[in-house]
Amino acid sequence: MKFSVLKRFTFTFFFLSIALGQFGKINISFDEQLLRGDERQEIYQLKDDIRRFIIGTRWSEEFNDLQIPLHIQMIFEGVSVKSGQKIFLCQALFSNGGDQRYFDKGLQFNYTSGSALYYDPVIFEPLSSFIAFYTNLILANEIDTYELHGGGKHYEISREIAFRGQSSDLKKGWAARTNLVDDLTSNNGLRKARLAYYYALELFQEGAIDEAIQEFEKMINGLDLVYKEFGRERYTLFFMKIQAKTIADIFAILGRKDFLLDMKELDPDQHDIYQSTLESISK
Repeated sequence: MKFSVLKRFTFTFFFLSIALGQFGKINISFDEQLLRGDERQEIYQLKDDIRRFIIGTRWSEEFNDLQIPLHIQMIFEGVSVKSGQKIFLCQALFSNGGDQRYFDKGLQFNYTSGSALYYDPVIFEPLSSFIAFYTNLILANEIDTYELHGGGKHYEISREIAFRGQSSDLKKGWAARTNLVDDLTSNNGLRKARLAYYYALELFQEGAIDEAIQEFEKMINGLDLVYKEFGRERYTLFFMKIQAKTIADIFAILGRKDFLLDMKELDPDQHDIYQSTLESISK
């Protein structure tokens, strides 16, 4: 359940002693099939190093009680040598286990077993900067669901990391990451829709039905704005896909056929969910 801004700050002090990190359970998995045995041995400690890095870094001074689930999958494609240094090549998937999911096709990084990862806001380091880019991106999207454009600071941190990456020796993929930040921050319709959706859920669960309906209307307006500005935009489509069943169930309880019709039009990929829900409340 999402807490309103006021409630979140009320509970922050109470939970601060047991929830100092922005991220909760962290799941990290590797696909190492394309690596040789000695190369697999070299990254034997990497999962633990990444987990310690994420847990040990204070990503936000304000939002201490979010406990966002974090899922990271790294698919290793091989190893190359550049300037006498061994470079690991891989793809990666970052997710919060919900409506945030980012697939990256071009990670390059050097790594020495036993060396600690660290984040420096000025110095670029391929792997730790890559992890910091996506943790800040996920954090920004999460904070956006508590206050309008609240994640702006963390979007900018991700953008600055991407700019430094483009000027580094291992620049592959960083231009695309800069574009990703630009795409997410410019999609005001989705940002408004996600904020309204999560606030509406909280109001609905508390029994504030009229206020929840108002927020669901804002959500639909936000999604409509996305369609008018960007058409079928991938991150908006993913948000609607993940939340479709919950949205349909709540609209059925509210008896809002008009909302269901709007969602069926905005999200034709989930047509069957909304159509079956419409039919069920028409009987």
